[in-house]
Amino acid sequence: MRAYIVEHPEGPFTGVDLPRPTPTTGEVLVRVQASGVNPLDTKIRAGKAAHAEQSLPAVLGLDMAGVVEETGPGVTTFHPGDEVYGMVGGVGGHQGTLAEFVAAPADLLALKPKSLSMRQAAALPLITITAWEGIVDRAQVHTGQKVLIHAGAGGVGHIAVQLAKARGAEVFATVSGEKQHIVERLGATPIDYRTLTPEQYVAQYTGGQGFDVIYDTVGGATIDASFTAVKRYTGHVVSCLGWSTHSLAPLFLPWRNLLRRLHPDAPAHRLRPRPSRRNSPRSSSPRRQRPANPAA
Repeated sequence: MRAYIVEHPEGPFTGVDLPRPTPTTGEVLVRVQASGVNPLDTKIRAGKAAHAEQSLPAVLGLDMAGVVEETGPGVTTFHPGDEVYGMVGGVGGHQGTLAEFVAAPADLLALKPKSLSMRQAAALPLITITAWEGIVDRAQVHTGQKVLIHAGAGGVGHIAVQLAKARGAEVFATVSGEKQHIVERLGATPIDYRTLTPEQYVAQYTGGQGFDVIYDTVGGATIDASFTAVKRYTGHVVSCLGWSTHSLAPLFLPWRNLLRRLHPDAPAHRLRPRPSRRNSPRSSSPRRQRPANPAA
Protein backbone atom coordinates (compact mmCIF):
# COMPACT_ATOMS: atom_id res chain seq x y z
CA MET A 1 0.00 0.00 0.00
CA ARG A 2 1.00 3.62 -0.40
CA ALA A 3 1.57 5.57 2.83
CA TYR A 4 3.18 8.80 3.97
CA ILE A 5 5.92 8.82 6.59
CA VAL A 6 7.42 11.68 8.59
CA GLU A 7 10.98 10.67 9.42
CA HIS A 8 12.03 13.45 11.80
CA PRO A 9 10.48 16.45 13.61
CA GLU A 10 9.20 19.05 11.12
CA GLY A 11 10.13 16.66 8.32
CA PRO A 12 8.20 16.40 5.04
CA PHE A 13 5.62 13.74 4.30
CA THR A 14 7.44 11.16 2.22
CA GLY A 15 5.48 8.74 0.07
CA VAL A 16 6.56 5.13 0.57
CA ASP A 17 5.34 1.64 -0.17
CA LEU A 18 4.56 -0.41 2.94
CA PRO A 19 3.12 -3.89 3.44
CA ARG A 20 -0.66 -3.88 3.56
CA PRO A 21 -1.76 -4.55 7.17
CA THR A 22 -3.46 -7.81 8.07
CA PRO A 23 -6.27 -7.49 10.63
CA THR A 24 -5.74 -9.56 13.75
CA THR A 25 -8.36 -10.68 16.29
CA GLY A 26 -10.84 -7.88 16.92
CA GLU A 27 -9.50 -5.69 14.12
CA VAL A 28 -10.94 -4.37 10.87
CA LEU A 29 -8.96 -3.53 7.76
CA VAL A 30 -10.23 -0.25 6.35
CA ARG A 31 -9.50 1.23 2.95
CA VAL A 32 -9.01 4.89 3.86
CA GLN A 33 -11.05 7.35 1.82
CA ALA A 34 -10.31 10.51 3.82
CA SER A 35 -7.96 11.35 6.68
CA GLY A 36 -8.59 14.03 9.29
CA VAL A 37 -5.69 16.35 10.11
CA ASN A 38 -5.85 18.09 13.49
CA PRO A 39 -3.51 20.51 15.24
CA LEU A 40 -2.46 17.55 17.38
CA ASP A 41 -1.18 15.84 14.24
CA THR A 42 0.90 18.90 13.42
CA LYS A 43 2.30 18.94 16.97
CA ILE A 44 3.26 15.28 16.70
CA ARG A 45 4.94 16.01 13.38
CA ALA A 46 6.84 18.88 15.03
CA GLY A 47 7.97 16.66 17.91
CA LYS A 48 6.11 18.87 20.39
CA ALA A 49 3.46 16.46 21.65
CA ALA A 50 5.18 14.28 24.22
CA HIS A 51 1.81 13.22 25.66
CA ALA A 52 0.92 11.61 22.31
CA GLU A 53 3.84 9.16 22.54
CA GLN A 54 4.45 8.73 18.83
CA SER A 55 8.10 8.25 17.92
CA LEU A 56 9.28 9.23 14.46
CA PRO A 57 9.62 7.95 11.79
CA ALA A 58 5.94 7.11 11.62
CA VAL A 59 2.78 7.21 9.56
CA LEU A 60 0.75 9.97 11.23
CA GLY A 61 -2.98 10.75 11.34
CA LEU A 62 -5.58 10.03 14.02
CA ASP A 63 -8.95 10.40 12.30
CA MET A 64 -10.27 8.75 9.16
CA ALA A 65 -13.27 7.55 7.21
CA GLY A 66 -13.31 4.66 4.77
CA VAL A 67 -14.70 1.33 3.67
CA VAL A 68 -14.25 -2.01 5.43
CA GLU A 69 -12.06 -4.22 3.27
CA GLU A 70 -11.66 -7.22 5.57
CA THR A 71 -12.50 -8.25 9.13
CA GLY A 72 -10.29 -10.13 11.54
CA PRO A 73 -11.28 -13.09 13.73
CA GLY A 74 -14.00 -12.31 16.26
CA VAL A 75 -15.40 -9.24 14.50
CA THR A 76 -19.17 -9.46 14.01
CA THR A 77 -20.20 -5.79 14.10
CA PHE A 78 -18.77 -4.86 10.68
CA HIS A 79 -18.67 -6.48 7.27
CA PRO A 80 -16.78 -5.82 4.03
CA GLY A 81 -18.30 -2.87 2.24
CA ASP A 82 -19.45 -1.05 5.39
CA GLU A 83 -18.65 2.66 5.44
CA VAL A 84 -17.01 3.53 8.77
CA TYR A 85 -15.15 6.28 10.57
CA GLY A 86 -13.25 6.74 13.78
CA MET A 87 -10.14 7.84 15.63
CA VAL A 88 -7.94 4.83 15.17
CA GLY A 89 -4.19 5.48 15.14
CA GLY A 90 -1.30 7.89 14.87
CA VAL A 91 -0.18 7.69 18.52
CA GLY A 92 1.31 5.11 20.85
CA GLY A 93 3.28 3.45 18.08
CA HIS A 94 0.16 2.65 16.04
CA GLN A 95 0.12 3.29 12.31
CA GLY A 96 -1.74 6.47 11.43
CA THR A 97 -4.38 7.12 8.82
CA LEU A 98 -2.29 8.82 6.12
CA ALA A 99 -2.16 5.57 4.20
CA GLU A 100 -4.29 3.59 1.80
CA PHE A 101 -5.19 1.04 4.49
CA VAL A 102 -5.27 0.93 8.26
CA ALA A 103 -5.96 -2.01 10.57
CA ALA A 104 -8.10 -0.65 13.40
CA PRO A 105 -9.71 -2.21 16.48
CA ALA A 106 -13.41 -2.66 15.75
CA ASP A 107 -14.26 -0.91 19.02
CA LEU A 108 -12.76 2.32 17.67
CA LEU A 109 -15.01 2.38 14.62
CA ALA A 110 -18.61 3.36 13.99
CA LEU A 111 -20.80 3.22 10.90
CA LYS A 112 -20.58 6.45 8.94
CA PRO A 113 -23.84 8.44 8.85
CA LYS A 114 -25.18 8.36 5.30
CA SER A 115 -25.79 12.10 5.41
CA LEU A 116 -22.07 12.82 5.74
CA SER A 117 -19.44 12.59 3.05
CA MET A 118 -16.24 10.69 3.76
CA ARG A 119 -14.41 13.99 4.11
CA GLN A 120 -16.95 15.34 6.61
CA ALA A 121 -16.91 12.13 8.64
CA ALA A 122 -13.11 12.12 8.81
CA ALA A 123 -13.23 15.57 10.40
CA LEU A 124 -15.43 14.51 13.31
CA PRO A 125 -13.81 12.01 15.73
CA LEU A 126 -11.24 13.97 17.76
CA ILE A 127 -13.09 17.28 17.76
CA THR A 128 -16.37 15.59 18.75
CA ILE A 129 -14.72 13.75 21.64
CA THR A 130 -13.15 17.01 22.81
CA ALA A 131 -16.35 19.03 22.51
CA TRP A 132 -18.46 16.30 24.14
CA GLU A 133 -16.10 16.01 27.10
CA GLY A 134 -16.46 19.73 27.83
CA ILE A 135 -20.11 20.39 27.01
CA VAL A 136 -21.70 17.17 28.22
CA ASP A 137 -19.43 15.26 30.59
CA ARG A 138 -17.89 18.21 32.43
CA ALA A 139 -20.28 21.16 32.19
CA GLN A 140 -23.46 19.08 31.83
CA VAL A 141 -25.07 21.81 29.73
CA HIS A 142 -28.87 21.79 29.82
CA THR A 143 -31.97 23.70 28.85
CA GLY A 144 -32.29 27.21 30.23
CA GLN A 145 -28.59 27.98 30.42
CA LYS A 146 -26.66 30.66 28.61
CA VAL A 147 -23.51 29.11 27.18
CA LEU A 148 -20.54 30.93 25.67
CA ILE A 149 -18.16 29.09 23.34
CA HIS A 150 -14.86 30.81 22.71
CA ALA A 151 -13.76 30.51 19.05
CA GLY A 152 -17.13 29.12 18.05
CA ALA A 153 -16.15 28.92 14.38
CA GLY A 154 -13.08 26.79 15.12
CA GLY A 155 -12.76 23.03 14.94
CA VAL A 156 -13.79 22.07 18.47
CA GLY A 157 -15.80 25.28 18.85
CA HIS A 158 -18.28 24.73 16.04
CA ILE A 159 -19.03 21.21 17.29
CA ALA A 160 -19.39 22.51 20.86
CA VAL A 161 -21.91 25.09 19.61
CA GLN A 162 -23.99 22.34 17.99
CA LEU A 163 -23.88 20.10 21.07
CA ALA A 164 -24.88 22.95 23.40
CA LYS A 165 -27.76 23.89 21.09
CA ALA A 166 -28.89 20.28 20.93
CA ARG A 167 -29.03 20.18 24.72
CA GLY A 168 -31.37 23.17 24.84
CA ALA A 169 -29.00 25.98 25.80
CA GLU A 170 -29.01 29.53 24.48
CA VAL A 171 -25.61 29.65 22.81
CA PHE A 172 -23.23 32.53 22.18
CA ALA A 173 -19.86 32.34 20.48
CA THR A 174 -16.88 34.66 20.24
CA VAL A 175 -15.68 35.01 16.66
CA SER A 176 -14.01 37.54 14.42
CA GLY A 177 -16.34 39.72 12.40
CA GLU A 178 -15.76 37.86 9.14
CA LYS A 179 -16.81 34.53 10.70
CA GLN A 180 -20.05 35.63 12.35
CA HIS A 181 -22.14 33.97 9.65
CA ILE A 182 -20.70 30.57 10.55
CA VAL A 183 -22.02 30.51 14.11
CA GLU A 184 -25.26 32.21 13.08
CA ARG A 185 -25.97 29.32 10.73
CA LEU A 186 -25.46 26.97 13.68
CA GLY A 187 -28.02 28.88 15.74
CA ALA A 188 -25.65 30.79 18.01
CA THR A 189 -25.35 34.51 18.67
CA PRO A 190 -21.96 35.80 17.47
CA ILE A 191 -19.85 38.08 19.69
CA ASP A 192 -17.05 39.98 17.97
CA TYR A 193 -14.24 39.74 20.50
CA ARG A 194 -12.29 42.41 18.63
CA THR A 195 -14.89 45.11 19.23
CA LEU A 196 -16.40 44.12 22.58
CA THR A 197 -14.65 43.58 25.91
CA PRO A 198 -15.81 40.77 28.20
CA GLU A 199 -17.47 43.34 30.46
CA GLN A 200 -19.34 44.80 27.51
CA TYR A 201 -20.67 41.54 26.11
CA VAL A 202 -21.58 40.28 29.57
CA ALA A 203 -23.64 43.42 30.07
CA GLN A 204 -25.20 43.21 26.62
CA TYR A 205 -26.13 39.52 26.55
CA THR A 206 -26.57 38.52 30.19
CA GLY A 207 -27.66 41.77 31.83
CA GLY A 208 -24.40 41.79 33.76
CA GLN A 209 -25.08 38.41 35.38
CA GLY A 210 -22.53 36.39 33.42
CA PHE A 211 -22.83 33.16 31.45
CA ASP A 212 -23.79 29.89 33.09
CA VAL A 213 -21.14 27.92 31.19
CA ILE A 214 -18.12 29.06 29.22
CA TYR A 215 -16.18 26.60 27.07
CA ASP A 216 -12.72 27.86 26.14
CA THR A 217 -10.93 26.48 23.10
CA VAL A 218 -8.26 29.20 22.85
CA GLY A 219 -6.31 29.31 26.12
CA GLY A 220 -4.02 32.02 27.44
CA ALA A 221 -5.70 35.37 28.03
CA THR A 222 -9.02 33.94 26.85
CA ILE A 223 -9.18 31.73 29.95
CA ASP A 224 -8.68 34.81 32.11
CA ALA A 225 -11.46 36.57 30.21
CA SER A 226 -13.70 33.56 30.82
CA PHE A 227 -13.53 34.01 34.57
CA THR A 228 -14.54 37.64 34.07
CA ALA A 229 -17.52 36.64 31.94
CA VAL A 230 -18.85 33.63 33.87
CA LYS A 231 -21.72 33.89 36.34
CA ARG A 232 -20.31 34.45 39.80
CA TYR A 233 -20.52 31.56 42.30
CA THR A 234 -22.71 29.31 40.13
CA GLY A 235 -21.08 29.47 36.68
CA HIS A 236 -18.59 27.02 35.23
CA VAL A 237 -15.55 27.53 33.01
CA VAL A 238 -14.31 24.54 31.01
CA SER A 239 -11.23 24.54 28.80
CA CYS A 240 -9.91 21.92 26.39
CA LEU A 241 -6.39 23.32 26.87
CA GLY A 242 -4.86 21.89 30.04
CA TRP A 243 -1.72 22.70 31.95
CA SER A 244 -0.70 19.26 33.19
CA THR A 245 0.56 16.14 31.45
CA HIS A 246 -2.08 13.71 30.31
CA SER A 247 -2.49 10.60 28.23
CA LEU A 248 -4.35 10.27 24.96
CA ALA A 249 -5.18 6.65 25.62
CA PRO A 250 -8.59 7.36 27.23
CA LEU A 251 -9.67 9.25 24.10
CA PHE A 252 -9.65 6.14 21.97
CA LEU A 253 -11.85 3.83 23.97
CA PRO A 254 -14.99 6.00 24.25
CA TRP A 255 -15.34 6.81 20.54
CA ARG A 256 -17.82 4.15 19.45
CA ASN A 257 -19.81 4.36 22.68
CA LEU A 258 -19.79 8.15 22.42
CA LEU A 259 -21.72 7.94 19.15
CA ARG A 260 -24.39 5.92 20.87
CA ARG A 261 -24.53 8.47 23.70
CA LEU A 262 -24.89 11.26 21.17
CA HIS A 263 -28.04 9.75 19.73
CA PRO A 264 -30.74 11.06 22.12
CA ASP A 265 -29.60 14.68 21.93
CA ALA A 266 -27.38 15.27 18.91
CA PRO A 267 -26.92 12.20 16.73
CA ALA A 268 -23.85 12.17 14.55
CA HIS A 269 -25.90 12.56 11.40
CA ARG A 270 -26.98 16.00 12.64
CA LEU A 271 -23.49 17.30 13.38
CA ARG A 272 -22.10 19.37 10.55
CA PRO A 273 -18.29 19.57 10.47
CA ARG A 274 -16.50 22.18 8.38
CA PRO A 275 -13.47 20.55 6.72
CA SER A 276 -10.85 22.91 5.37
CA ARG A 277 -10.81 23.50 1.62
CA ARG A 278 -7.11 24.31 1.64
CA ASN A 279 -5.01 22.16 -0.69
CA SER A 280 -1.95 20.37 0.63
CA PRO A 281 1.45 21.59 -0.64
CA ARG A 282 2.91 19.15 -3.13
CA SER A 283 6.37 19.23 -1.61
CA SER A 284 5.54 18.34 1.96
CA SER A 285 2.06 16.81 2.27
CA PRO A 286 0.23 13.78 0.87
CA ARG A 287 -1.92 14.52 -2.16
CA ARG A 288 -3.93 11.31 -2.51
CA GLN A 289 -5.64 11.88 0.81
CA ARG A 290 -8.34 14.47 1.22
CA PRO A 291 -7.36 15.83 4.64
CA ALA A 292 -9.99 17.53 6.77
CA ASN A 293 -8.48 20.23 8.93
CA PRO A 294 -11.10 21.63 11.28
CA ALA A 295 -8.65 22.42 14.09
CA ALA A 296 -8.96 20.40 17.25
